[in-house]
Amino acid sequence: MTATVLKTIWRSLVVTVPVTIVVVDCVGYVAKVEGMSMKPTFNLEDDKGSDIVLLSHWASRRFDIKRGQIVSIVSPREPNQLIIKRVVALEGDTVVTRPRYKHRSVVVPKGHCWVEGDNADKSMDSNTFGCVPLGLISAICLYIVWPPKRWTRVSVGMPSDRSTIVYPNDK
Repeated sequence: MTATVLKTIWRSLVVTVPVTIVVVDCVGYVAKVEGMSMKPTFNLEDDKGSDIVLLSHWASRRFDIKRGQIVSIVSPREPNQLIIKRVVALEGDTVVTRPRYKHRSVVVPKGHCWVEGDNADKSMDSNTFGCVPLGLISAICLYIVWPPKRWTRVSVGMPSDRSTIVYPNDK
């Protein structure tokens, strides 16, 4: 290689690497959703591989989290692991928990949320580890981007079996 080629490569790297880091850290990235905890929203076809989703750091930085959004959080049990769950309740809400939780109901404290997987029987979520600090939310899930036939915006909504939540702050 000539010195000119090496200089060109070096200049490209000097610009590309920092820009990529800023985009991934501030804007968003794609991630593979593994496991069955979010079925039927993700990974409908077990034998066809995992869904890949677009996660937005930008949207989560404002802490404008809404009930029904699917978020990526740092696992309270495994800090090196990110998990994807649905926000079921926000601070001040009263949640009637699933049978495996130690209390029948929980009032979500200030600065926290209650998250659950859509597949309640196969999910390690707030019914396992309790309320989650909003600061552990790393991104909001916006789109399914793979496989191509499932390309769609991820809907914000509550599972039909979660109607036993009191939202005192709603008007």
